[in-house]
Amino acid sequence: MKMKSLVRWCLALGVAGVTLTGTWFAGALEALALTEAQIIERLQSVPVFAVADENGAPLVARIPDQQNTSNADGDSVAGVFINPGDAEAFINRLKQENPNLGNKLQIIPVSLGDIYQLDRRNGTQTEGVNFTYVPTTRQVELAEQVNSAQDFQGVPLFVAKGGNEGGYLTLQQNNEQVIPFFFEKERLEQMVARFKEQQPSLANTVQIQAIPLEGVIQTLEQNDSAELEKIVLIPTQASLEYINLLRQQQQ
Repeated sequence: MKMKSLVRWCLALGVAGVTLTGTWFAGALEALALTEAQIIERLQSVPVFAVADENGAPLVARIPDQQNTSNADGDSVAGVFINPGDAEAFINRLKQENPNLGNKLQIIPVSLGDIYQLDRRNGTQTEGVNFTYVPTTRQVELAEQVNSAQDFQGVPLFVAKGGNEGGYLTLQQNNEQVIPFFFEKERLEQMVARFKEQQPSLANTVQIQAIPLEGVIQTLEQNDSAELEKIVLIPTQASLEYINLLRQQQQ
């Protein structure tokens, strides 16, 4: 299986170019589960980064079967990095530890929607490759601070709630009210700071929450709520800059 390079993501998902609505979307994200196509559409604009060989095939690790340690097969797992810098650091370590392998590797940007679709298809195959998302250590540490937990599992997404009804802070994007989930706490904090300037009377009600990406995807798959269609994932700034640079180089 080869993973194609995609560099045409919409860069309008950054905070710049998006305006605050000054309102909160009340209600919990629960109770019309989205279809697979709708979920893929939600994830399509998020770039993630796979490590692949010179032919574009993803680097796969073999996880031994815990029930049968003599089984050399086990599960095949490929890491997908949220931040391109982490993928680069991983390749650099491999170059030092195993130059024959490391020097053949490259970073392949792919859509999170495509990874989700591949993972769904591979889950029905005996020899399919499982994908695991690799978060940035800094954001995991910030998520643990937000949740007052010592062990945050998964890739953290940050969202703000507040107002008199404890709703989700929304943005106005393309004439539509959306609920932004950020891969970086710092970018959410910038948005919250702007909101507090606009709505000082509600400033003390704002709370930031950290939710695993994997949990959000599971919610999209299982729960029924019109609010789910309003979720927009905001990629890291480094990811957008990486994709933009690739696009400029190709042009």
